[in-house]
Amino acid sequence: MGNPPFIRYQRFSGAARERALRLSRRAGARLTALASSWAPFVAVSASLLVPGGRMGFVVPAELGHAHYAVPLLEALCGAFERVHVIALREKIFPDLSEDAWLLLALGRGGSTAHIEFSPCETFVPFTHPPPARRVALARWRSHGSRLRRFVLPEAVLDYYLHLATDNGCARLGDVATVGIGYVSGANDFFHLSPSQARLLGIPHECLRPSVRKGDQLPNGAVTPAVVRRWLAQDLPVLLLDLAGRAELPEAVRSYLDSPAGLAARATYKCRNRRPWYAVPDVVVPDAFLSYMCGERPHLVRNLAGCVCANSVHAVRFRNGVPLRGVEAAWAHAISDLSKELEGHPLGGGMLKLEPREAARVLLPLSEEVRQKADLDLICSGINVARAWRHYGQVPPALSATGGPTS
Repeated sequence: MGNPPFIRYQRFSGAARERALRLSRRAGARLTALASSWAPFVAVSASLLVPGGRMGFVVPAELGHAHYAVPLLEALCGAFERVHVIALREKIFPDLSEDAWLLLALGRGGSTAHIEFSPCETFVPFTHPPPARRVALARWRSHGSRLRRFVLPEAVLDYYLHLATDNGCARLGDVATVGIGYVSGANDFFHLSPSQARLLGIPHECLRPSVRKGDQLPNGAVTPAVVRRWLAQDLPVLLLDLAGRAELPEAVRSYLDSPAGLAARATYKCRNRRPWYAVPDVVVPDAFLSYMCGERPHLVRNLAGCVCANSVHAVRFRNGVPLRGVEAAWAHAISDLSKELEGHPLGGGMLKLEPREAARVLLPLSEEVRQKADLDLICSGINVARAWRHYGQVPPALSATGGPTS
């Protein structure tokens, strides 16, 4: 039994990480370089057990959704007679943003085609594991190898898979590309307010209105009127866009050589690009997607020709896609359920959609599908999913200690 060290991959580096990943491969778990430290710790610990041995760990709830956790679960199922995951809705460590689950593996030297999964409201000491749902590995894989989905009732998951195969539905990635916005490397330097630009004498043609943060986004659309409001409020939303310019205006050169410019060019991103002041990947998307949210992420049309920083996603629709239809589909409960299932919790009740996750969000493009949808079932699933990321209602179907009461 234990609580393995939790160090994210950004800080889990160098020789220690290389050795951990090498030993994990030897133990049968081919973890990626994005794995946090706990995953190789568990994999290597499993390899030290004698035949018939067992182990138990407190692990981050990332086990239920992180891509890097998939080879670990696959390896454990190939090396133990039983693998049992106990998901806890209430935090074991209330002062930490990270949720924690329990991972049990029993019968070293065997194998299993199922994961035993127990969603529980809270942790209490036990002498025997709580009742579990047996999740076949094939079914787990059909749900993107995301164990977290199985906190939802089977009826909701079955209905979601049914919708995913309906011709009236499509993934966002089928009708659009989703990517991150530009990375300036020095946000305060490259984003100016109208008054700053006037004071510095920066020409208008070197500036582009930008969505810097998700909280800038209105409902519906970014229009010229919205941009005028930003400028009237003197917000720093004007990107200094110098890419592709052979000649720079004198005022711009002076700004680049100012103390602020000298500090900016020393930052990591700036000093590793040529020229340092040319922000790459500045595009005008068709829409913006807020990818960190409480209730739901918003898809907002770009009617003002704005660009966007990497604090929001840039969405570009494929030719011939009716935007109004996509908007109606995005706002539907089917899509809201999909956002919960394809995205992942970030802590503090927040939901995050990485570009790859956003591309998998299901869109009920057909009016018939939207009208015939089982909204009661869908909304029950949404409520449970949000409660498990600590946003919204508490799911009534969980007991205090023993998982599902049904």
